[in-house]
Amino acid sequence: MENFQSQDQEQVKNNLNVQAEHSDSEVQPDMGDLYEQSFKKLHEGEVHRGLVVQIDKESVMVDIGSKSEGRIPLSEFTDEAGQVRVEVGDEVEALLVRWDEEDDEIILSKEKAAKIKVWEEISRIYNEDGTIEGRVTARVKGGLSVDIGVTAFLPGSQVDLRPIKNLESLVGQTFQFKILKYNKRRGNVVLSRRAILEEERARLKNTTMAGLSEGSVMEGVIKNITEYGVFVDLGGIDGLLHITDMSWGRIGHPSELFKIGDRIKVKVLSFDRDRERVSLGLKQLQEDPWTKAEEKYPVGTRVQGRVVSLADYGAFVEVEEGIEGLIHVSEMSWTRKVRNPARLLSVGDLVECVVLNIDASQKRISLGMKQVEPNPWDVVAEKYPVGTIIEGKIKNITDFGIFIGIDEGIDGLVHISDISWTKRYKHPSEAFKKGDQVRAVVLNIEKENERFSLGIKQIEPDPWELVPAKYPVGARVTGTVTNITDFGLFIELEEGIEGLVHVSEVGRHKGKSLRELYSLGDVISAKVINASVAERKIGLSIRRMKKDEEQALYSDYLSSRPGAATSSLGEQLQQALSRAALQEAEANKKPEVLNSDSPAEEQDEDERAAMEGEAEED
Repeated sequence: MENFQSQDQEQVKNNLNVQAEHSDSEVQPDMGDLYEQSFKKLHEGEVHRGLVVQIDKESVMVDIGSKSEGRIPLSEFTDEAGQVRVEVGDEVEALLVRWDEEDDEIILSKEKAAKIKVWEEISRIYNEDGTIEGRVTARVKGGLSVDIGVTAFLPGSQVDLRPIKNLESLVGQTFQFKILKYNKRRGNVVLSRRAILEEERARLKNTTMAGLSEGSVMEGVIKNITEYGVFVDLGGIDGLLHITDMSWGRIGHPSELFKIGDRIKVKVLSFDRDRERVSLGLKQLQEDPWTKAEEKYPVGTRVQGRVVSLADYGAFVEVEEGIEGLIHVSEMSWTRKVRNPARLLSVGDLVECVVLNIDASQKRISLGMKQVEPNPWDVVAEKYPVGTIIEGKIKNITDFGIFIGIDEGIDGLVHISDISWTKRYKHPSEAFKKGDQVRAVVLNIEKENERFSLGIKQIEPDPWELVPAKYPVGARVTGTVTNITDFGLFIELEEGIEGLVHVSEVGRHKGKSLRELYSLGDVISAKVINASVAERKIGLSIRRMKKDEEQALYSDYLSSRPGAATSSLGEQLQQALSRAALQEAEANKKPEVLNSDSPAEEQDEDERAAMEGEAEED
């Protein structure tokens, strides 16, 4: 035992000598005093300074004086990578955790000694309103966990000047903190980073406010991005850069141009010192492109742009940043009726167009796509003069006519009234269907209104032009009843040619209606009393035809009797009475209708026999 103590004393002396060698800048203490201190009484809970004398697999032996060596777990010297960060001869501070005098074993802790010093530092910083450095280690409920030598709590509201959505992004970062409160007994420490930032912001704000004025150009950092703009930290005071002041061109969302943390140079548009509100502009650092637009894009200039927006009435094209023009639907195609621009263009398409009009004061440019190509209506009149017979396919059928494809994008219209000279159609589909190949003649071309009129019936001669020769006034005609109205009968003389027997020209019918006397399909003879090609009308008369027949019969009768030329006055009177009686008899009979049961020839013979009988009796 004496040998062990003498060895211990010798080792302590050696250790003290090592300490003396490392203290170049300090006055070396008396070796005797150090020797005496080595035999002082040790107490649990005290922090001692000692030298590492031995390192094994599980612990580190430290000579803390008083002829004693303490054991510190090796884990307290091992870093996160598993490397041991201690060597023999290193000086360490350790807390005497336990001293077992019977077993002569001393348990030390380097970490607990460090914590005691940390708490002393925490108390000092708190009292002096200082700052302490710490590293964020984890995201916890309500905030973050920070290592400042002991585990401290950083509330979410004290992390930054503005709420941070993603607190996990701060893990692993090192910051300076203020100590809001601490409790050593419970081991609680509450930190604030916001307090430091507020102090810095207040200092910057005073400096910034002193040099802030409308029209000044400043540099700042983007702190927040919204749909309507971005907030820029100018140094202690925030300014709003509205989306409309970011660019002379079109911007869908501020995030297309910026991200949080970007440094940008802006111009102060307005500053309310009392309310501390600053409006900023970015595009104002550049010249408005509209100031020279009329010089750069005179009417007739061909330009290329990108489609940035579509509307029902047209497409907006960006000619350059800040200058947009409108292509109206009417200016998209010479030949197509564009109702929906989206069928022709898409956002992002590059298009070539021509400047039709420009008004820089109103910031408006009218553009045209179709003007890039020659107008086909300029040559269509030369290619298809009036009277030309064309052949094409029916592309569309409407209530008022049919459209025939002529050239690329040019259709001609055959109005329903120009389909046939003679037939009357209620709808063109009664005669044609889509896709039919038809022939037509060019009637008219209106270049200004882009109208191409065609006719099908005009290919053949108008049958009404032959009516005066074919149905002269006074001629007896025969036709079929096609329509019965209150004002007369319509008689079809041939396909498409009808005549009208007015009710006054039917004859006597003793109060009976025409529908009682005639039926559709009856074959009737009548006399042509007038004909108009221009009005396409033929006037017929049954009454006058009857009168002519009666007159002819009587003339034939007189000419057939002997001595007719020397008749006396009495004979002439007798003949007049006979004619009156005959007319009365005829008036009581139904008007003449020609059919198979009573042919016209039989009626004429009966009438002639009756007249001869009456004359013989006289």
